[in-house]
Amino acid sequence: MVTVCHIQPDYYRDSVFLMRAAQAIRKDPGVLDVAMMMGTPANKRSLRAGGLLPQAAESADPSDLIVVVSAETQTAADAAVAAAIAQLTAATAAADGPGTASESHWSSLEEAVQSDPEANVALISVPGAFAAAEARRALSRGLNVMLFSDNVTVAAEVRLKAIGRAEGRLVMGPDCGTAIIDGVPLGFANAVPPGRVGVIGASGTGMQAVTCLLARAGLGVSQAIGTGSRDLSAEVGGASTLQALELLARDPATDVVVLVSKLPSAQVADRVVASLGACGKPGVVNFLGYLPKGSASESVTYVRLLEDVVPEVARLVGAEWPCGPLEFWWPGDEVATVLKCEREKLLPGQNLIRGLYCGGTLCQEAALLLAERNLAVQPAVTPDGAKSVVFPNADHCLIDLGGDEFTVGRPHPMIDTSLRAQLLLQCAGEPHVGVVLFDVVLGFGAHPDPAAELAEAVDAGRRRAARDGRELSFIASVCGTNADPQGLRRSEALLQTAGVVVLPTNAQAARLACLVAGGGAADADACSVVPSRSDSAAATTGSQPLFGSRCRVVNVGLRGFHDALRTVGAPVVQVDWRPPLGGDPALADRLAKIL
Repeated sequence: MVTVCHIQPDYYRDSVFLMRAAQAIRKDPGVLDVAMMMGTPANKRSLRAGGLLPQAAESADPSDLIVVVSAETQTAADAAVAAAIAQLTAATAAADGPGTASESHWSSLEEAVQSDPEANVALISVPGAFAAAEARRALSRGLNVMLFSDNVTVAAEVRLKAIGRAEGRLVMGPDCGTAIIDGVPLGFANAVPPGRVGVIGASGTGMQAVTCLLARAGLGVSQAIGTGSRDLSAEVGGASTLQALELLARDPATDVVVLVSKLPSAQVADRVVASLGACGKPGVVNFLGYLPKGSASESVTYVRLLEDVVPEVARLVGAEWPCGPLEFWWPGDEVATVLKCEREKLLPGQNLIRGLYCGGTLCQEAALLLAERNLAVQPAVTPDGAKSVVFPNADHCLIDLGGDEFTVGRPHPMIDTSLRAQLLLQCAGEPHVGVVLFDVVLGFGAHPDPAAELAEAVDAGRRRAARDGRELSFIASVCGTNADPQGLRRSEALLQTAGVVVLPTNAQAARLACLVAGGGAADADACSVVPSRSDSAAATTGSQPLFGSRCRVVNVGLRGFHDALRTVGAPVVQVDWRPPLGGDPALADRLAKIL
């Protein structure tokens, strides 16, 4: 084996570009592995843990790009490095060539704002160490902020949200995965129809699941406002949620308000729900794992699970929905047949569930359902900075691969399916694993075809288990609509062809996994066909702009978000960001405070 390292000094490309470039080169003959990462301390630790950090790369600066190739021969390694350099050269030529300005690509946020003085939202997806500084720059130039980046400190979040409120601007995030503002999909958002329901979420995939299920029920969305996963924590105090409630209370297009979050601080939850009850509009609240001690308000209804939001909203707006709580949106005999088939695949002792999630809220919802059925769930161990994962030997385990520890120097798993495919194969090699449970999240900004790649991973997992004389049960749900770029029905069909049992919601997938691994039967009285009433949802502009004028975006970071906005005809300009001040985040933060 031969390892070759190349350092491209003072050269930045976002993690998605580098991921795709490395994937392409990895397919070349004789190439064993390829790593293309910026020379940050965190990335160096990751490369070192994987045995891919040669001595020559130790001195690389955060603004330098490290290319490491492991190959069978020197010739193959040299050819792979040459291919990497060619990709980097072509990308530079494309960015610097004629037509850059006309295509609305700029080198700084200031230039981008000058090019579109009517811009009112900055979508920021740069590495976490620099994200707060970029958000502060955007606020100082009069922009509302959607901060997609994670790995931002709580102190920085509190400071940014206080500045935002003082300046009359909304800060969505950090770790804000999705929003739909005036029909414009920001970050990981789905194509849903306009309607009367406003959604506020301290949960990205939770909001996506709710908006997609509303679309399935023929109900549309007026606005979907993300706040960041920590907004309802005691430290942050619901700052963005309270601001968003004020906006929706004044919005004539919003008749019903839905709040979605992972488990919040009880004190903050009570304060937020009190504000919801006083806003003058009926509300539905889904705070996973949290229910109030008493009734908060006659106008506010709590629900346990994400799927439970839909019947409550349907009731409030007078839409048709099947009566009674349902465990499965399939006929009872169909559920029984599927359950029997999946159980027959497994050998005695094959009773563990492994959950591999890209959605944190979906992962938490599944864990809640397992706990209710007395199925013990234990966390995995990541001994070397999430380069590898060690599962518990005798307990069920669910992993949120979108967690901060898994996204340092690596694209979010809704963009990059490679880590999930790797872990799926690892789970298939464990003799006591019977069920692999996972989610697939579609939408703008996400992987162009995640179902196809995960179907390939399932095939590989089946072959791995078959070598030991075992089979596995693969169970999934797909969050999306038929109008999404990937297509809900198409994605479900790809998985089903690979032998995956695909359920309409995440909760139903988790319930089936519990029955397969833990025994028991479905309640036939809680099984019923729930039709899909929306086959042509499409993102459209709402009747009244949320921020006073039409949503116009300055995209700072991942170009995929810019391209998605261009696809739906939304006004957007791109900042081709690169680490400032030699890649020193501390200097960048100090500079931002005086801008």
